Amino acid sequence: MKRTIMLAWASLAATPAFAQSSVTLYGIVDDGIVYVNHSAPRATAQGQKVFQMGSANESRWGLTGREDLGGGLRAIFTLENGFNINNGTMGSGGRLFGRQAYVGLDSTRFGQLTLGRQYDFGVLYVGPMASSKQWAGGYGAHVGDSDNFYNSFRLNNSVKYAMPAWHGLEAGAGYAFSNQASDGAGGGFANNRAYTFGARYGAGPFAVAASYLQLNHPVAGNTGGSNTGGAVAGDYSNIRNIFYGNVARQRVAAGGATYAFGPASAGFVYSWVGFDYNDSTASHLSNYEINAKYNITSALLVGAAFIYTDGHMGGGQSRGSFATGDDTNWKQVNLGLDYALSKRTELYTIAVWQRAGGDARQAAIFNSGGLSGSSSRDQILVAAGLRAKF
Repeated sequence: MKRTIMLAWASLAATPAFAQSSVTLYGIVDDGIVYVNHSAPRATAQGQKVFQMGSANESRWGLTGREDLGGGLRAIFTLENGFNINNGTMGSGGRLFGRQAYVGLDSTRFGQLTLGRQYDFGVLYVGPMASSKQWAGGYGAHVGDSDNFYNSFRLNNSVKYAMPAWHGLEAGAGYAFSNQASDGAGGGFANNRAYTFGARYGAGPFAVAASYLQLNHPVAGNTGGSNTGGAVAGDYSNIRNIFYGNVARQRVAAGGATYAFGPASAGFVYSWVGFDYNDSTASHLSNYEINAKYNITSALLVGAAFIYTDGHMGGGQSRGSFATGDDTNWKQVNLGLDYALSKRTELYTIAVWQRAGGDARQAAIFNSGGLSGSSSRDQILVAAGLRAKF
C-alpha cells in the first residue's frame, strides 16, 4: 500500500486548494539469485554456468504529487529513482531520477499534458500486455528488448498529451526534442529526436492496444554528429550493444490484446521493429508472443508465454556478431510462479529458455545480469527472488 504524505504546510493553510495537495511515496525492492548457463560470448572459449545476485525488476522509489487547482484541473509531478539493491548504486546510467521525471497538468475535461523524461506509448499501452511486464520481469523480455516494451530507454526532453478516458478509450501522442540547433540544412534539429503515439480500449474482460515509436539518429557516430543531450542517451546502448551497430533510425509498430475469464487471462502481443543504419543497411524483427496466467488461489499465480522472433538482417552493421547471414530467428519460453505473502510482499520464481535458429549464432536472454550472450544457440535462466512493494 502506497503511503500518502500530506504536505505539512497544507494542514496549516487556510485555503481549500492547499488542503487538496498531496505527495505519495512509493517503491519496489526486489532481489534474488539467478542461474544462467552458457554465459560466455561465442567468440570466446567454452561457456560458463553463472550464479549471481540479480532481480527480475529494478528496485526503485519515487515521489508523485498533485495539487488541485480548481475546476477539475490539477498540477502533477513524478520523480522516480532506480537503484541496485546489491551495491546501492543508482541505475539508469547514474541518474538521480532516471526512471521517470516529469511535471504537468491534468484535467478531467481536457486530458493530461506532461513534460520531462517519460515512457513512450508502447511501454504504457502495449507493453503491459506482455509477460515481461506482468510476471516474467526483464528476463522475459523479447530478444534484446528490441521493441522497448521493458523500457530499456526513456524519452528525454519529451512533451506528451493523453486524452481523457472516453467510454474505455484512451489515446495519446508525444514528441521528444533533440535539443540541438539546426545545422543550416535542418539536420541538427532531427539529430536524436523521437515521436510516439498510441491508443488502448478496454471493455469488461477485453482490452486491445496499439502504438508507434520512431527514433531518428539516436546514437553517436551519425552523420549529424553525436548528440548525447537528445531524446535518448546512454541507456539506448542496452539495445544497441546487444545486436546492432550505429542506428540512423528505429521504428516500432506494435499491437496487443488480452481477455480475462474468471481467475485466468490470456494475451497476444505483436511488434515490428525496423532498424536503418549509417552504412545504408537495414534489418527488421517481428516479435510474436502468446501468454497466459492463472490464479490458482488468491495468493498463488502461475504464468506461461511463448515468444517467436523472426529477423531479417541486411548485412553490414545490422548483423553484428550475432548472425552469420540474413535470416535469423529466436524461440523463447517464459514460465513464472508468484506467491503472495501479503498484499505488498511476494516470492517469485522465473525460468526462461531461448534458442537461436537460422543464421542467428547466439541466444541472448535479456537482462541476465548484463551478460553479452550465450556461447551456443541455447540459453537457460532460472531466478528466484523476493519482492516488496510500498
